[in-house]
Amino acid sequence: MHPIDPTAVDEARRCYAEEIRFVANLTREELVAAFAKVPRENFLGPPPWQRWDELGGYREVPGGDPRDTYHNVPYALDPGRKLNNGLPSFVGSLIDASGAREGQHVAHIGCGAGYYTAILAELVGEGGHVTAIEIDDVLAERARENLEPWGQVDVKQADGTRFDPGAADVILVSAGATHPKALWLERMLPRAKLIVPLTVDAPAHGSGWVLEVSHLAQGFAARFVSPVGICPCLGGRDEALNRLLSQAFQRGKEELRKVRWLRRDAHVAAEECWFHGDDVCLSQAELR
Repeated sequence: MHPIDPTAVDEARRCYAEEIRFVANLTREELVAAFAKVPRENFLGPPPWQRWDELGGYREVPGGDPRDTYHNVPYALDPGRKLNNGLPSFVGSLIDASGAREGQHVAHIGCGAGYYTAILAELVGEGGHVTAIEIDDVLAERARENLEPWGQVDVKQADGTRFDPGAADVILVSAGATHPKALWLERMLPRAKLIVPLTVDAPAHGSGWVLEVSHLAQGFAARFVSPVGICPCLGGRDEALNRLLSQAFQRGKEELRKVRWLRRDAHVAAEECWFHGDDVCLSQAELR
């Protein structure tokens, strides 16, 4: 294969960013600019790359042309474990919803090889900070190497459900939990957002919905924003809560869309409690 003109790769990346803008309905120019700047191919390992097929398998992409990575499809990070680089439009929509911006501190739990961490780093800029946490030692090392150009990123090989990232403006969890962990809620600054997929166990990737939690003066507002299929959050799952969450999801989309806030106070389960655990409750009651 002949060498690829870098300007052609840059143009492919700009077109890709516009595709993500359209598909994910991105609202912020700075996020589109980040997708147009960060070289996705650098986070996928050496070619030949493999992309995730809609039928649930992998398809090798021959040739090693970086332009092939600039499509709205997941690419493999570790096909043996079905760990992927994620669907850009989906993750982009979550980053957009998080509101991450210049000067903020973002905790990215389950950063994988670091591609979307780099997008977050572009958003917070040199005056901000991203704490990237990855429990898998191999992926954490890959992320550390990949993210060297972004000095505002600190990669930690740790359990993101136990490692304390410090007070954060945004916490983005890129793995499926059964519930928002107390540590995450406690580290949310005023007006901070937590984006976390809540999933029930499945043979491969768990399925469920992404929960957005906002720290307001009157408490934690909560709403479900998108269905999701994603790998499990090790340390973020509880067998009893998995059963409760499964039962809650079985009540249907209309019921989960009525969730309004997250309660941490001790109270007796009531009709408006969509999901009621000992430490956290997702309530359909109006914010007080």
